Amino acid sequence: MGLGDSVPGVSGGTIAVVTRIYEELIFSLRRLDVTFLSLLVQLKLVESWRHVNGSFLLILALGMLSGLLLSANSVLYLLNNQFEALMAFFFGLILASVALLSREIPAVRWQFLAAALGGSLLTALIGSLEPVGASELHPAYLFFCGLVAVSAMILPGLSGAFILILLGAYDTMLIALTNFCWLRMGVFLAGCFAGLLLFSRLLSLLLRAHRAVCFSAICGMLLGSLPLLWPWRAASPVDSVAENTALALKAAPVWPLTFSEMTGDDPRLLTVALSFLLGAALVLMLSRLASQKPEARKPDPVAES
Repeated sequence: MGLGDSVPGVSGGTIAVVTRIYEELIFSLRRLDVTFLSLLVQLKLVESWRHVNGSFLLILALGMLSGLLLSANSVLYLLNNQFEALMAFFFGLILASVALLSREIPAVRWQFLAAALGGSLLTALIGSLEPVGASELHPAYLFFCGLVAVSAMILPGLSGAFILILLGAYDTMLIALTNFCWLRMGVFLAGCFAGLLLFSRLLSLLLRAHRAVCFSAICGMLLGSLPLLWPWRAASPVDSVAENTALALKAAPVWPLTFSEMTGDDPRLLTVALSFLLGAALVLMLSRLASQKPEARKPDPVAES
């Protein structure tokens, strides 16, 4: 999830859905509530830990942080040197995810189709927005960026990294991670924590009341994110990413032959095809592994109320 969240156009929530931990994640975050605080005040540490599914959240958080730290330099390198292959990998990953997620929708009904269309349009609308100019960012603005971006991160199909690009904070936070700027990282993470507390409550209510509609919207959001991941762009990705991360993603998608004629670069068809298949195969492998693990903890109606 950490690696996925660091790539513009990819959502860590997508990885959570593929690995079948999405619902457990949302309902565990939802349990960071008054009951949890009350147990902490009473020094009932074991009960409070169990209440929030603490082991699950801690291991997941450590994994995400490790992925973000590992990707701080590697993602920039891949965007600069293997843009087409990286985008094709996630294109295959998301397309295969939609095929698997569609099994969660019991039948073809108008409300499910409407939810899918709405999710796709929402992602496309966000993807069409122009990024703001990057400048010295105030801590309050970094807090706001964390709050908004983390809401996108836990929504499959909405890229938290791309939201940061739109807000002009993507490069700032990558540099902060690389150089260990603790103040900026702390303010940003505080915003992320606040966003998780607020947004997880809304998502938990929607998942309990309208599960099939939610998964229809998720499929729509994933499909709506595919144009951002098209490997070939009118501008040369290497030059664009080197100048500004947003430029390569905002350049118009083109066919491979057109890309070669316009940029003079090799479209790397074989590399792109193999990367696409690798992404799709990874989803199938993760889904098979996830199906072999014990069922995720179901929400407790009493605790959720």
